[in-house]
Amino acid sequence: MERIGVIGLGRMGSAIAQRLVAQGYSIAGWTRSGRAIEGVISAPDLPSLVASSDTLVLSLLDDAAVAFALDACLECDLDGKLIIETSTVVPKVLQDRFAAITGKGAAAVDAPISGGPELVAAGSCGVFIGGDDAHAKRAEAVIAGYSNRVFHVGPLGTGLVMKTINNSMIQLYFAGLRDMMPLAKRAGLPLETAMRILCGGPAGMPMAADRLPKILGEDKTVGFAMSAAAKDCDVFQRVVQSHGLESPALAVAKVGWDEVLAAGLGDEDPARQVSWAYENG
Repeated sequence: MERIGVIGLGRMGSAIAQRLVAQGYSIAGWTRSGRAIEGVISAPDLPSLVASSDTLVLSLLDDAAVAFALDACLECDLDGKLIIETSTVVPKVLQDRFAAITGKGAAAVDAPISGGPELVAAGSCGVFIGGDDAHAKRAEAVIAGYSNRVFHVGPLGTGLVMKTINNSMIQLYFAGLRDMMPLAKRAGLPLETAMRILCGGPAGMPMAADRLPKILGEDKTVGFAMSAAAKDCDVFQRVVQSHGLESPALAVAKVGWDEVLAAGLGDEDPARQVSWAYENG
């Protein structure tokens, strides 16, 4: 059986590792914080994880964390191994190291995830693979353990471009809700009425409908923190800019994220921004 090592055990990395364990895979994990996850073998250090794994799945916070992990992996024997980079970071981080990775006999793909930990745990998140056909096919066999919606979209780096396009639409939808909910409040329209009409009609979005209990305050759990969503918005802007383009719409979304973070909501679920906008309308 394929031995899989997960690098990074935050919300997403933990969900990936635990989902794969539940699917019967042999899983070990490592994180710089030393965090232990129930049911997942903890490697004592990164070189030990690399040595004991056939496939390495990276799930890390930002460019610097991914660069650190990849550089550390490059100091190890990588012959025959596959690196699946799932983090939301600019593609250049992996692309700049791809020649070195393949030069050590390894393969690599970018395979960012659309959907929070709850969708990973259910095996229903979306995954967009960027990489050559052979590497993508091998990666699909592993990713199928935590996703039933896997798409090989093109060469290395296009996975994150596809996530940028896909998740930017979600970011812009919630920016629109932030913009419109103060109007609902001032006109005396109940938040629940407005949201149920939106979610049940052509102006709805599945993610908003799925998070309706969170928007209405009935579910206080956090699937994905607003601070992470704000970080993703910055990544998406940089991806757009790396192709010689600008996104005024994402710039507007960033202003909204800055507002909710300044209000101290960074650790709350993105759904909370809708009720916050309504309350402060």
